[in-house]
Amino acid sequence: MIPIDDAADPRLADYMGLTDRDIARRHESERILIAEGPEVVRRLVASDLVIRSIVVSPNRLDDMSIALASVSCPVYVAERPIISQVAGFDLHRGVVASAERPRTVSLDDVWRRPPSNGRDHLLAVLEGLNDHENLGAIARSARAFGVDALVLDATCADPYYRRTVRVSMGEVLFLPIVRTDVASIVRSVREHGGTTIALTPRRDATLLDDIDTEGPTALVLGSEGYGLPETTLAAVDMCARIDISPDVDSLNVGHAAAAAFALRRRRSNRHRE
Repeated sequence: MIPIDDAADPRLADYMGLTDRDIARRHESERILIAEGPEVVRRLVASDLVIRSIVVSPNRLDDMSIALASVSCPVYVAERPIISQVAGFDLHRGVVASAERPRTVSLDDVWRRPPSNGRDHLLAVLEGLNDHENLGAIARSARAFGVDALVLDATCADPYYRRTVRVSMGEVLFLPIVRTDVASIVRSVREHGGTTIALTPRRDATLLDDIDTEGPTALVLGSEGYGLPETTLAAVDMCARIDISPDVDSLNVGHAAAAAFALRRRRSNRHRE
């Protein structure tokens, strides 16, 4: 436990100005991520990532004692006003950590890993999703419902941005992340005998719960405002919708993803039975 009483202490450089877009870009280029809050930092400690440091306010030491006992990185103890001054906003949870980002993986890496459901791979493919909170919510649901990897196109938000990591409750740190275009994932899934399904609110689309597939399945979701482009809807194997009340236009993309993942998990469980 290393006490710090100066917000200008260079040992806190990873945490300086966390609200600034420039610092976000620097973290991405320098391959640093920030985990914020007790629950998220505990998940970081449980992961395989290399932790650079942890900063804790004194009133959080008892709460974090089990997690801190297992780390080998520096643990800095600073009062909450100092932590907030460094970060540029009130870090009211009093715990923050920095770590080295995991490397993105290839589709081949994903196929080589056994599927989490013991049967077939389930992938979440995101195109044009640039909202960090939606991405974090999707990552959390993906982990909860046994998605094997997140596949992001080049226009998607940074999956390791501070807000994304926080909203995911740290679960994004455990998900393989692939960066590729939709055409490549469609081709790869077909080569492995699988099916790509685009999620859309269109009423003429097939109900997702009625779709039975063999082999790996990739669920493709688009941005909150515009959804998926026509080129993607035409490229995938089929389009599907979630059964919602007819007087509701659509679901938030994070909620739609959670519902879709749950439906596919239920169908997978039926097959195992």
